[in-house]
Amino acid sequence: MVLGVAPEAAQCLFPCLTSLNAKDVLRRKHKRKSRQHQRFMARKALLQEQRLQSTPSELASSPPCMPSEAPQGAEAPSRGKQRPRAECRGAPCSRKPTPRESTGPLPSKYVAIDCEMVGTGPRGRVSELARCSVVSYHGDVLYDKYVRPEMPIVDYRTRWSGITQQHMRKAIPFQVAQKEILKLLKGKVVVGHALHNDFKALKYIHPRSQTRDTTCVPNLLSQPSLHTRTRVSLKDLALQLLHKKIQVGQHGHSSVEDATTAMELYRLVEVRWEQQEASRTWAHTEDKEPDSSTDMEQYMEDQYWPEDLGQGPSLGKGETQNQRV
Repeated sequence: MVLGVAPEAAQCLFPCLTSLNAKDVLRRKHKRKSRQHQRFMARKALLQEQRLQSTPSELASSPPCMPSEAPQGAEAPSRGKQRPRAECRGAPCSRKPTPRESTGPLPSKYVAIDCEMVGTGPRGRVSELARCSVVSYHGDVLYDKYVRPEMPIVDYRTRWSGITQQHMRKAIPFQVAQKEILKLLKGKVVVGHALHNDFKALKYIHPRSQTRDTTCVPNLLSQPSLHTRTRVSLKDLALQLLHKKIQVGQHGHSSVEDATTAMELYRLVEVRWEQQEASRTWAHTEDKEPDSSTDMEQYMEDQYWPEDLGQGPSLGKGETQNQRV
């Protein structure tokens, strides 16, 4: 039995096996190149489709950047058929921000709220939350529930609130409603009419920079027909600016309707309002800069110095501190 065979003898003994291995290697190389070429052609077709879908103005203003390199193993297209590549000078190509992005947060960051209150306490003079509605930027209802006050109801105020004893049968406790509502308001810009009353009923304080109260916006109050009053009701604003009637009938107000109307009023002057808020925030930030002179005066007070250093050496008879220095 032969234990070892020379390479020449092996090639003579197994010529078929050697040829099969060579064919497998060539086949694998060809398959790998073909796959790379297919990926390159698919990417090229996708770029061409995106160019066809874009408008001519978009192509003229911001043409897309062509890929700098082709995949390995793929043939580069001829120079005569290749479109000129856009040069990104100074910064990489990026999408220009829309007006909505430049003026303020996204629409998903805006909500409008309205609350209806009932009377509790002595003679029903204490206002407590009985219904709360929250709508989105586009007017979709995010929250609308009846709330059971913490104290017994003395006056339902049905003429204005629209709340009756029957509504309290399906009401939820105030503590539960408060957690649900504050979860919706957290991190949002809250729109409403006389929001201080709503926040008081919720026992909550929202950041001033994230509130848009339609009772105070100058753009709405600058209308010729509304200049006689500093604060205008939501009903009058809706009639004068939106040409719609709200709070009609004898069934009281609807918190959903009031919240939706407040959001519509905000969207009417949104751009100018956000510009004013941005300038007011900038001015407020500049006013808060620390005064270095004030800090120095406070630092020179005796409370910031050690006692042994403050006492100093004893002065001689008739000798003043200035003479010692």
